[in-house]
Amino acid sequence: MSDAKKIILIGDRVLIDPNPAERQTSAGLYLPPNVTEKEKVQTGYVVQTGPGYQIPHSSIEEKPPWEQENHEVSSPQYLPLQAEEGDYAVFLKKAAIDVRVDDKDLLIVPHSALLLLQRDTLIEED
Repeated sequence: MSDAKKIILIGDRVLIDPNPAERQTSAGLYLPPNVTEKEKVQTGYVVQTGPGYQIPHSSIEEKPPWEQENHEVSSPQYLPLQAEEGDYAVFLKKAAIDVRVDDKDLLIVPHSALLLLQRDTLIEED
């Protein structure tokens, strides 16, 4: 992505660069759209993730927000997602929305449509 355009994903959305190999056979022939449309899942690499699920603020005061004297608007709090940039994702194809950014076809997928994530980093065990 170029620096001229900044993409901000909202909530639990994930921006995915779809795997181009799925449109091509092992011999190098490109499959027509009606063949690839029958597939229920698709794969690709996570390019960017949204902030996560918004959670309510925990207030120490017992008064509701409209009765409090301090009416400052604080920034929202989010529960982060499991997906990270660079993850290889398997997701439900019907939930994906096609977008074009900087002459590149990408997909916006809700986090709930992700079925599997493959990450290159090792998980440390205790």
